[in-house]
Amino acid sequence: MPSAADVPCRCGNVGCLEAVASGQAVAHALAKTGLDATSSSDVVSLVRSGDLAASQAVRQAGRDIGSVLAACVSLLNPSLIVIGGVVAEAGEHLIAGIREIVYQRSLPLATQHLRIVTSQARGQAAVLGASAMAVDHVLSPAAIDALIS
Repeated sequence: MPSAADVPCRCGNVGCLEAVASGQAVAHALAKTGLDATSSSDVVSLVRSGDLAASQAVRQAGRDIGSVLAACVSLLNPSLIVIGGVVAEAGEHLIAGIREIVYQRSLPLATQHLRIVTSQARGQAAVLGASAMAVDHVLSPAAIDALIS
């Protein structure tokens, strides 16, 4: 089995987090084992139906994400990390993997009050983000100045 560092990414690099821990990457890995998984939604369905291989793959994806977040936590000391996306809806498997590695590898002082949670926005995140961008644009100082002039 190739290591994460050898997995090609669609950006042209190898070992990118998206290439090893995205919903599509997990689906691809599960499909190689014979499971019917072609999308992130398929992965979530497999986990919810109790498939052990899918649950383990999602937890490993969480660990991979956690290894990147651990450095961010030690550097930035956030009080909250919000995880979104389709695979985050697979229950606690993804979050548990993330927490496992973040709390293991980050500085204790940085994780003392840290919460890692799933997004409340679910499938509305893109719409909410686009709405916020539109409001920011319309109400930007330059746009207001142009209206006043």
